Amino acid sequence: MKDLAATYAGPAVIETFGEHPFIPENKSTTPKDSDKQRSKRLDYQAASTELTNEFIPGDQVSFTIIAFPVPEIGQNFTDIFDATIRVNTLDQERYEQIQTTIIEALDSGESVTVTGRNGNHTNITVALTPMTDPARQTRFENCLADVNIPLGEVFTSPKLKGTNGILHVTKSFLNGLKYENICLTFQDGVVTDYECSNYDSEEQNKKYIFENLLFQHKTLPMGEFAIGTNTTAYAMGQQFGISHLLPILIEEKTGPHFAIGDTCFSHEEELRTYNPDGKEMIAKENDYSLLRHTDSRHAYFGCHTDITIPYHELGDIIVNGRDGRKIPIIKEGRFVLPGTEALNEPLR
Repeated sequence: MKDLAATYAGPAVIETFGEHPFIPENKSTTPKDSDKQRSKRLDYQAASTELTNEFIPGDQVSFTIIAFPVPEIGQNFTDIFDATIRVNTLDQERYEQIQTTIIEALDSGESVTVTGRNGNHTNITVALTPMTDPARQTRFENCLADVNIPLGEVFTSPKLKGTNGILHVTKSFLNGLKYENICLTFQDGVVTDYECSNYDSEEQNKKYIFENLLFQHKTLPMGEFAIGTNTTAYAMGQQFGISHLLPILIEEKTGPHFAIGDTCFSHEEELRTYNPDGKEMIAKENDYSLLRHTDSRHAYFGCHTDITIPYHELGDIIVNGRDGRKIPIIKEGRFVLPGTEALNEPLR
């Protein structure tokens, strides 16, 4: 199939959203993998990914993806559809300038601290990849509406060592499943503990996360840290009461988010990419992806799940400067960095 695979250009996808998610019920009849089956499954997944990348290299394909609501979303379907059009067609030039300002602040620091409020107990510090030439390099990609629609985030692959703390969201819908009070503890960039309150039993809650979020891996690293800037999308979710129905494509733009699993540059680490200002994106690696040179089966996990903190649960996002300065980007859920204040308009 290699000749056919060589002509593959990548997917063009229209997603839908609005179907009602659910919490699965634990039953004794649910199939369960043995340890041997789980190991085989993970090995197969790694081998399949490696084979696909051999014949369809990431630097040879692209993609485009967009999402629209379906009538099941409710009686406001027409208004929600119109609002989604607005979310998907925001002014790219305006966002490019605002997000460049955010990236410049982020690149001036060594780490970023994110905290929660209104019942959100997040308190996590994300270490940033060192730069050797700040005038020509950046750690954060300026994500506009080129392939991933809608626009509205700046993201990086964190430095694992030094990334520590707790990530908590009171309610989240991930991969079509609902999580109540999901809480992940990170130490040097990897998940060391996890819990939620979906079920009465701690054992059931841990199993739920292990099966559906860790995908049977003993642990996963933080593959991405991002700041979502699409406050128009957040306002749409709040106005129509559909935040829990938004697909991750839109939801990840409605606040800071953290992905567990592979980085955004999985299998594309060698591809050189640049922001609109000409700076090269250099934060593509972590300690796991580097293993691709010596132990490719353990370099990737075959998953990437974004967990977003909504603005109403977000406290502060503070850049910790090299000289000890603290540069606030967001305070109590509102953008305060000079040049970004326009992002607060939809939040009013």
